[in-house]
Amino acid sequence: MATDYDAPRKNDEEMGEDSLEELKGRRNEASTPAVDEDEAESADSYELPGADLSGEELSVRVLPRQADEFTCGSCFLVKHRSQIDHVEGRLIICKECAAA
Repeated sequence: MATDYDAPRKNDEEMGEDSLEELKGRRNEASTPAVDEDEAESADSYELPGADLSGEELSVRVLPRQADEFTCGSCFLVKHRSQIDHVEGRLIICKECAAA
């Protein structure tokens, strides 16, 4: 049970004055569970102004892999040749994947 250390303390005489009904009432109040609200669910219900990007179109220029780059056989990211750790058969593995 949680203790409020800032609350005024009762001495032995005052403790005896508490009625049985009052103590039962306190116990029932303490056992009532608080409503837990999932933060993720509550955040889904909020919509920020200007947040609707469904009408926007993204245009990105994609470059082919350059001569000094390779595709890692583990993470499939295109990386610079300086990131090569080792070669497994026909697969080139980058330093990040080899360390993991």
